[in-house]
Amino acid sequence: MTADVRAFADEEELGSALAQEIVEIAPTLLGCPGGRSLVSTYRALASSGADLSGTTVVMMDEYVPVPPPSAHHSCRGFALREIAGPLGIPEERVWLPDPDDPAAYDERIASAGGIEIFLLASGASDGHVAFLPPGAPLDGKTSVVRLAESTRRDNVATFREFASADDVPEHGVSVGLGTIASARRLRLVLHGPDKRAATERLLALGRFDPAWPASVVHEHPDAQILVAP
Repeated sequence: MTADVRAFADEEELGSALAQEIVEIAPTLLGCPGGRSLVSTYRALASSGADLSGTTVVMMDEYVPVPPPSAHHSCRGFALREIAGPLGIPEERVWLPDPDDPAAYDERIASAGGIEIFLLASGASDGHVAFLPPGAPLDGKTSVVRLAESTRRDNVATFREFASADDVPEHGVSVGLGTIASARRLRLVLHGPDKRAATERLLALGRFDPAWPASVVHEHPDAQILVAP
């Protein structure tokens, strides 16, 4: 099984197309990453005028120790600024995993009916999704994980206020690949020169490779890889 690939002229065209699909689905639970890759999608959603105020944003991860929402690297803060606020989604419908009880996150998702569509991004240097390092198990659930050094280096590019990888927290609480794979649809976004090598590696794989966690999309019956220069 290999994920379908869709190519776009630029990240804005990609974001508009993905936003349109999300609007048509009108998901009750929308799985979301922080970071740069999905910003064009989130902004296209906000510009669409669609009423997604009833959607719950299920964030993939958060740093540990958990930073305040005002911190530049707070995943909750990102969700409130870039997703929930512009879409009129109340703060109580922004979910993040709790490092004190990670297993409760999977239970909460399942009890709410599951995630209709999970948006994904891939690390540039190691193919990480969420905070999951190379070698993450395909059936893994939400847990506290140690960030790979390669992931911490990638995070310096994502959060410019980090002076170096030494400033990036060493741990995070993250959904597992099993959590991601349980969603009904997966949409992985890759764009920009810094993701070119990651795109080539992912497209060269025809199945899941534990050394490249983003390849989880190749094991899902409804997965797409959306790419732009």
